[in-house]
Amino acid sequence: MCGKHERSAVNATALSFVVIAAVIHAGWNLAAKRIRRGGARFVWAYYSLSAILLIPVMAVSLAVEPQRPQWTWLFAAVVTAVFHVTYGIVLQRGYAVGDLSVVYPVARGTGPLISVLAAVVVLGERPGVLGLLGAFLVVAGVLVIGTGRAPAHADAADRVARRKGLFYGLLTGLTIAAYTLWDAHSVTGLGVPPIVYFGTGAIVQSLLMAPYALKDREEISWLWREHKREVVIVGVFSPVAYLLVLYALQVAPVSLVAPARELSIVLGGIAAWLVLGEANAVRRLAGSVVVLAGIAAIAMA
Repeated sequence: MCGKHERSAVNATALSFVVIAAVIHAGWNLAAKRIRRGGARFVWAYYSLSAILLIPVMAVSLAVEPQRPQWTWLFAAVVTAVFHVTYGIVLQRGYAVGDLSVVYPVARGTGPLISVLAAVVVLGERPGVLGLLGAFLVVAGVLVIGTGRAPAHADAADRVARRKGLFYGLLTGLTIAAYTLWDAHSVTGLGVPPIVYFGTGAIVQSLLMAPYALKDREEISWLWREHKREVVIVGVFSPVAYLLVLYALQVAPVSLVAPARELSIVLGGIAAWLVLGEANAVRRLAGSVVVLAGIAAIAMA
């Protein structure tokens, strides 16, 4: 009984981290959606800002970390950097051609679906009936929010944009699943400290993209001049949100953490409706209720 209560307490703590991360995540994605020009250079700009901000934090973490740095830590960070660079570019491309209310929920829904399946099949995790039911409800709710028939009055351009949004949402979901599973392995199996892991990854991400980004200094100057606020919001809050998830992954299985993150779908969908004026509010809110039911089932697992 004691073990069960301790496990429930640990899962509740992890869930609280993930819920906070979801709120922050929805906020920075709303900011990223506002960027219509810049694409990969915008991704480089906020990765670079994240790296600069994390260097002193990472230095302190290394100073107090009882373990000595290992080469496996660098290897793990390089792999996650590749996944995250791909994720950032594909996501930003999706936002350029599709609606937030399509790209975001489809990406966030297919990511945990693949993560849960892989965690069960490959990693041998057994989240329990309630955990699996919660994962299913989250994914179902996400699909209700992000899919469905286009409105009858939509013209050909709208329908093409919707199809492109779905395509890039699915592609982004694949990258989310890839880095989620690798990050879970890195902070648990390889024992990489989350701050060191994410900070090193941010530095590598910036370096990987620098040759392309710096080819056009004028574009970088324009981006900073016109969208400084968005670069700062994403550069600051993206690391905060994901560090909370990494800490959650240290104490709870990925098959529970990955779906629970999708509370951000509710907030992102409402923001797309209220802030950006996107349509299909009733279906979006109905899907949000299903997502919340899934979160509740995961919390009780």
